[in-house]
Amino acid sequence: MRRPRRRAEITLTAVAERQVARLTDPAEIHALDRALAALSADPALGVPIPGTSPELRDYTDPVDVVRLIYYVTARRTVLVLTYLEVG
Repeated sequence: MRRPRRRAEITLTAVAERQVARLTDPAEIHALDRALAALSADPALGVPIPGTSPELRDYTDPVDVVRLIYYVTARRTVLVLTYLEVG
């Protein structure tokens, strides 16, 4: 029996922290939470951004209007959110 894969921990850069702190609309906060939950379960959902180091990934939520730029650590246990757009 296989164990379920552990979710990646999410951490934010200072820029992303400031962007999250400016969110006041509950719908936007909910949309961000949904997108982060999806990425923590499967960090490979985003599309690689060529020529970036570390390799950044660009994820746009297919339901809510959320765009996240992030990278994942080598062991895929930590996802670092670098930039976000909500709404």
